[in-house]
Amino acid sequence: MHYAELKQARAELTGPGGLFEITEAEVLGNRIRVFKNAPPSIREVWLSTLQFADRRYLVYGEERLTYAEAHQRVNAVAAWLAAQGVRSSDRVAIAMRNFPEWMLIYWACVSTGIAVVGMNAWWTAEEMSYGLKDSAPKVLFLDAERIARVNEKPEMVSGMKLVGVRLSERPANVIDWADVIAHGGNMPDVKIDPDADACIFYTSGTTGFPKGAQLTHRGCVANLLNMQFAGASTALAMQRATGVEPPATPPIPVTLMTTPLFHVTANNCGAYAATAAGGTLVLMYRWDAGEALRLIEKERVTAMSGVPVMARELINHPDFEKTDTSSMLALGGGGAQVPPDLVLKIDKAAATARPNTGYGMTETCGIITSISGDFFVDKPDSAGPYMPNFEAKCVDDAGNTVPQGEVGELWVRGSSVIKGYINRPDATAASITDGWLHTGDVARIDENGFIFIVDRKKDMVLRGGENVYCAEVEATIYRHPAIAECCVFGVPDERLGEEVGVAVVLKPGESLSEDALRAHCTAIMAKHKVPRYVWFRSEPLPRNASGKFLKKDLRDELAPKLTSA
Repeated sequence: MHYAELKQARAELTGPGGLFEITEAEVLGNRIRVFKNAPPSIREVWLSTLQFADRRYLVYGEERLTYAEAHQRVNAVAAWLAAQGVRSSDRVAIAMRNFPEWMLIYWACVSTGIAVVGMNAWWTAEEMSYGLKDSAPKVLFLDAERIARVNEKPEMVSGMKLVGVRLSERPANVIDWADVIAHGGNMPDVKIDPDADACIFYTSGTTGFPKGAQLTHRGCVANLLNMQFAGASTALAMQRATGVEPPATPPIPVTLMTTPLFHVTANNCGAYAATAAGGTLVLMYRWDAGEALRLIEKERVTAMSGVPVMARELINHPDFEKTDTSSMLALGGGGAQVPPDLVLKIDKAAATARPNTGYGMTETCGIITSISGDFFVDKPDSAGPYMPNFEAKCVDDAGNTVPQGEVGELWVRGSSVIKGYINRPDATAASITDGWLHTGDVARIDENGFIFIVDRKKDMVLRGGENVYCAEVEATIYRHPAIAECCVFGVPDERLGEEVGVAVVLKPGESLSEDALRAHCTAIMAKHKVPRYVWFRSEPLPRNASGKFLKKDLRDELAPKLTSA
């Protein structure tokens, strides 16, 4: 594989005079790697898209919005917020589905120094109340479903203005979106500190109250440059290795947005990359593989932004072979590790789309690594090389760096790392040491700088003193042709401490016994890793708002049945 060419391309692009030149700067008390030519804030990124005025920007159902129309509405929202006394460093919350208004509000706020609070649309009234109290926004934009939750605990919105989006009936205390747009006006002229909060995105933990991560303008812009760098370095390496010149006019990206905009996978990665390139965002009301295929064909989608299980559902869908997916150039996912079998299945099933992924976190404003095409097919168990604005190392439980190639917790430092968690100095101190973010992921780094995620540290099953990494077991199970979904987790055991358990969903029309599944696993991996407990389920496995399986919920639901049986 062309790793020497990739290494050379990365060095040229990030070296002196390179398009993505890297230097060091003092940021929030730490000396870190930064992009020398990065725009100072997200405002400059959004304003640069004025050059795409006539291009199609937002698509939702039969609705179409050009960049010119989007800028007009973004300016109106920004002017309206200024008229309400909302200023730079204040916060505005968005609580709604992936409607076009989400992006318009977002760009209006970040372009004027107002921090966006991305409210999890799946939150209950109690969780929503917590988030609003924690972040204290001055204005809350919300849809009908969120208004219903506010009505359960009306005290949660005390002292803030409410703006309703796409309402059939408007409560007396809610301002209509149409009135905000009708305000008109120009975007206020402000100067934004690169290290000011751009948005507050809540971590998708499934226990206790979530933490509000402070994503800065510097971090969000750096993530965009990382994504652009990933594409440029891979393309340059392949061009030199194969001699094949890229098209003189690259295709305009059309991205199908399938995950919630209140997470970095959709917002900071999918939306930012397409928007900066003058591309189109195709929004969905909710995820449905069949509807996604219809939109891919109708809108000539070039890439799909989602979690890996969505790509699996797409290529497994009975309509996949009947759908024109020839416009697709990239298919994969972020927000979770892409199982190795899926990488190869995408490469085989999709005629034009190449597999890709970006591994990252809310706490890094998006990606830490990226890998695509031939490099991903060659190393399907890798998350790819880490991006140039990061330092990366694997450490033991004492925080000591382990030798290259050995397994340890991945720590990263760079300009994409968050400032901290609002109102949680204890959590900030526990997660960030001298600028180094503790990812909580068990990983190893090879000689080419490629990172291999072994598993989430907390998801590791400790069976009789032996570490069993859930991702490895899941990857093995997915190699069986009857498997549609699986989720591996630890089950308490008096003798061994923990045993390996798995919840499985089979493909339609397939059958499989527990013994047959264990025999499949035993043929591939060590016996102590083979699941002792197997639960076959007819319904899809439960997921959180970002599309990740709820391991704790499954464990809490299924494990007690072992003792009650």
